[in-house]
Amino acid sequence: MSAASEPRPFKHYWEDFTVGSVREFGATPVSREAVIEFARQFDPQPFHLDDAAAEASLFGRLSASGWHTCAMAMRMMCDDYLLDAASLGSPGLEQLKWLKPVFPGDTLGMRLTVLESRLMSSRPQVGLVRSRWEVLNQQHEVVLSMEGWGMFRRRPAA
Repeated sequence: MSAASEPRPFKHYWEDFTVGSVREFGATPVSREAVIEFARQFDPQPFHLDDAAAEASLFGRLSASGWHTCAMAMRMMCDDYLLDAASLGSPGLEQLKWLKPVFPGDTLGMRLTVLESRLMSSRPQVGLVRSRWEVLNQQHEVVLSMEGWGMFRRRPAA
């Protein structure tokens, strides 16, 4: 095998996601401009775009789309560990809950809790990790919770 075709070394492999481990990371500011821009492109409901419509809504003021919150969570995960991990993607989420609105001026962080870990029965060189990701605002209130599986390569033998 040539050096060009050897897999690159990663910082995080399946073995590094131990059941019960918790990590907190991220500090993403939520700007009014980003809320409106995301809504214009992907979720153009009036309470994400217009102050008067937002005031008349259940939120009482302009709020980020839940999908925007998910996208910000994904960015924080990539920045903290996924881009340095032997990640093979995800087969999907089991649960997604938007628990509190996210407003311009909020700062979001993440908490990752590993719930389960096992080898994939059909591909023992791949490990599955079931995690809970929680997005927290600056008051440490959980605004979003999701649970699902990630797939990771196993650490190469020494």
